[in-house]
Amino acid sequence: MDNFYSFTFNPTHALTAILGRQHDDIKYYNARNSLFKLSLMADYDQLVCLPSLTTIDKHWYQIETARKVLRQFGGRALLADEVGLGKTIEAGLILSEYLARGMVQSILVLTPASLVSQWQGELASKFNISSITTDDDSRQQNPEEFWTANQRIVASLNTAKSAKHYPLVTSRNWDLVVVDEAHHLKNRNTLNWKLVNALSKRFLLMLTATPVQNSLVELFNILTLLKPGLLKTEADFKREYVSSKNGRIPKNPEKLRSLMREVMIRNTRSLVDVQLPKRFATTITVTPTESERKLYRDLSDFLRDNSEHLDKFSRTSLLMRAGSSVNALVESLKNLSKRLPSDELKSLTRRAAQIKQVEKASSLVELLKKSSQKTIVFTTHKATSAYLAKTFSEAGIEFAEFLGDMSLKQKDASIEAFRENVPVLLASETGGEGRNIQFANAIVNYDLPWNPMKIEQRIGRIHRIGQTQDVFIFNFCLKDSIEEYILRILHDKINMFELVVGEIETILGNVDDEFDFSEVVMDIWLKHQSNDEINTAFDKLADDLLKAKDKYRSTQELDEQIFGEDFEA
Repeated sequence: MDNFYSFTFNPTHALTAILGRQHDDIKYYNARNSLFKLSLMADYDQLVCLPSLTTIDKHWYQIETARKVLRQFGGRALLADEVGLGKTIEAGLILSEYLARGMVQSILVLTPASLVSQWQGELASKFNISSITTDDDSRQQNPEEFWTANQRIVASLNTAKSAKHYPLVTSRNWDLVVVDEAHHLKNRNTLNWKLVNALSKRFLLMLTATPVQNSLVELFNILTLLKPGLLKTEADFKREYVSSKNGRIPKNPEKLRSLMREVMIRNTRSLVDVQLPKRFATTITVTPTESERKLYRDLSDFLRDNSEHLDKFSRTSLLMRAGSSVNALVESLKNLSKRLPSDELKSLTRRAAQIKQVEKASSLVELLKKSSQKTIVFTTHKATSAYLAKTFSEAGIEFAEFLGDMSLKQKDASIEAFRENVPVLLASETGGEGRNIQFANAIVNYDLPWNPMKIEQRIGRIHRIGQTQDVFIFNFCLKDSIEEYILRILHDKINMFELVVGEIETILGNVDDEFDFSEVVMDIWLKHQSNDEINTAFDKLADDLLKAKDKYRSTQELDEQIFGEDFEA
């Protein structure tokens, strides 16, 4: 028991202490405390972490899933809910419960590179669990110290399996390992699978909405990581459970399902009765003024010509800020000029500062004046938020602000004002997170994140369980900007805004294990100059995403055929 829990319990000592409690109050208290802790360890009917988790909606099936994993599966499970039901929340509940009970200290989350920062943010904001990531500079400076000195790490699977890091991450003991997008471990011959297999781990959670993509052997490989020997050897598994004619069709399906129920939970939308209202997306393409158009074109040319002098972050930041507002761009150009003295940069900064007429802001004001909906206007940058606040005030539009640096009291007051009095909430990226704002039913993406999952997170603030009205999404972009091309792909080509929340993440993952949408669109923009070249490159990207979407739909059908609704919490 000492190996498993963080306290030592001796029944004889406890009884002696209780009988003699009038003589030794401290021993009595310690004994009672030990008995209480023991009862918690033995009973998962109540999750002790729940009262402290105030920033998430806790749905019954997520709580039941956590209890089942803790009580029946011993902390080793495949969480295979259909997309959009909150596998991350379920994993966070399990993680939080083990932490609350003192049963884990060291935690490793393995995820595709594009989801590392998202996992770190959600653990912190939703579960109050701090962590360090493989994006941190310390990983580069001292890899050995990074892997040994930190107790809670969110890591890119690609980084962890590299020759430099593999020996370090596998040389220590982990109390709990979480693997997101676990279908990337479907092949036992890959480093992905070998890394997780080599980890010294007590508890293991594997998350994927698509456990089987091509063959039942993939299921064997994933479940063997969770419970070695459950399905015996691959040869035994094939002989017993896989049809010789088609490796996707199970033989003895009921017997296979019976074994899988020991490690797998798959909640479906039909079970949890998630009936969300419709959502409608509109792209509003704004024709910029001539000075805005020339500034954007010249900035793009500057970035193309100076790519060897600028790091990827600086290039991306400048273009994203240019798509947000000239105010945000000026701020970034000034900072860059300090590091990289350049007459061309000074000229761009001066020209940006001189632009006073902003067509996108004028179009937004026009939209808001016509609207009767409670509307959240999302921005990414402080300078853009400040500019819009000034613009709204001058236009006579009543609004409240919800910004990341506001106090809790100020945020509460803003949400209340939005609910009761004002029609518009001007919000930063974290706007409304963890709060019930389903009384609003329209959002404006004034600037557009290049990461589709971040767009989904914004939509998810109001298009979620509890929403009773249809939801309207207005995406703003400048004509001939990179955001216009992004929306052509996401909206026109793959119909992202009609997908279930979470599906776009799976589709992007089907393109490539380490596919990063924002990096790809940036590379296309900077490598091509003529409109024809840019159009051709973005059309190719759209085709790749459509193929990935078709693959996802095919996988969905296969998983529904294999699993049905037999694995719900």
